[in-house]
Amino acid sequence: MPVVGPGVTLALTRAARGIALPALLAALAGCATVAPKTALTDDARPPATGVRIEVAPRDRARGVPATQRLEVRAPGGRLERVRVAEFRAGAPSAVPVAGRISGDGHTWRPDAARPLALAARYTVEAVARDAAGRRTTRHTGFSTYVPPHRVIGYFTPEAGSTVGTGMIVSFGFDRPVADRAAVERAIRVTARPPTEIAAHWFGPARVDFRPRTYWRPGTRVTLDLRLRDVRAAEGVYGAQRKTVGFTVGRSQFSRVDAAAHTMDVVRDGRPLASLPITAGAGGSETYKGKMVITEKFPMTRMNGDTVGFGGEYDISDVPHAMRLTGSGTFLHGNYWAGPRAFGTLNTSHGCIGLPDVQGGSPTSPAGWFYDQSLIGDVVEVVGTRERVVAPDNGLGGWNLTWEQWRAGSALR
Repeated sequence: MPVVGPGVTLALTRAARGIALPALLAALAGCATVAPKTALTDDARPPATGVRIEVAPRDRARGVPATQRLEVRAPGGRLERVRVAEFRAGAPSAVPVAGRISGDGHTWRPDAARPLALAARYTVEAVARDAAGRRTTRHTGFSTYVPPHRVIGYFTPEAGSTVGTGMIVSFGFDRPVADRAAVERAIRVTARPPTEIAAHWFGPARVDFRPRTYWRPGTRVTLDLRLRDVRAAEGVYGAQRKTVGFTVGRSQFSRVDAAAHTMDVVRDGRPLASLPITAGAGGSETYKGKMVITEKFPMTRMNGDTVGFGGEYDISDVPHAMRLTGSGTFLHGNYWAGPRAFGTLNTSHGCIGLPDVQGGSPTSPAGWFYDQSLIGDVVEVVGTRERVVAPDNGLGGWNLTWEQWRAGSALR
């Protein structure tokens, strides 16, 4: 009997001897210690048949930054089909990501160098074949970085509106913007017919856009907002992606002479009317300079407490009111000053008053001017000792030269 180890003997029949012994020796050899095989990751393990498909970002990746490249590769074969879908919270369905396969069939990339959407989930399905025609299918998915904060931009004028030739496009943000260049670059304001347009920042939460001169009547202005996923500050990204527009109507310009107590209205270059007014009295004179009508109210309340005049006045039914500044300057109907004040005296706390009646009359000078005016019309005040209205008080940007205006752009 052969001895195969200490204390181990085997009895073999003659017929089995030539077969069993080699097999047994092989089995015993399998008990010896051998180096462990290296475990392959999902991305590194080659398919049993066909070609290997590589996807970036990797499968099940989380917190992927928007700048991460999206790519599908089949180095040893040709891609036949690639489908990439983008899922966003609140969206009714997935959005296909358009892309194309390279001429050699090795690579798929998105059509444009668009960044990945933040707070989104992506799925990738790819099919490739090798030289022998064997197909391989791969399905992967990943999710992108979820910003802790979003910034929203609120803009004027209202989408789809018709405005005056002095309209300035203004954006106010609900969070401070640190990267002004990135945000300004993501807001495109264009016009047909074309005209030069520039931006001007008033602090970290407001940017306005205006042309070099007043808009031409009939101009169509488009606002293309590409703010979604644009980094505005540390941990703060934009949330909007939309296109809106407005139309510029006829040209109307009104010139208020506070010393002469008159307002001359010019429509499309021709005098339309000359109206008697009362402006700000001494100590509270009306601002000098160009202002833009930003709001219209058939009736509103005016309270001195809201603009620093204490309890000096509280009028609940001011008719035909049109806002000129954010600080409270209005052009409105006035029924309490008395008819002798208009064209003769300045009696207000800084507003411009036109003759009207209590409740407002459409045939009064104030009612007529209200009906003839558009948001975006320019009203210029002269003949007052008050300072020029600040360019960020309402839409006062027309008081800056074009060079001063352009100097406020983050892209200058």
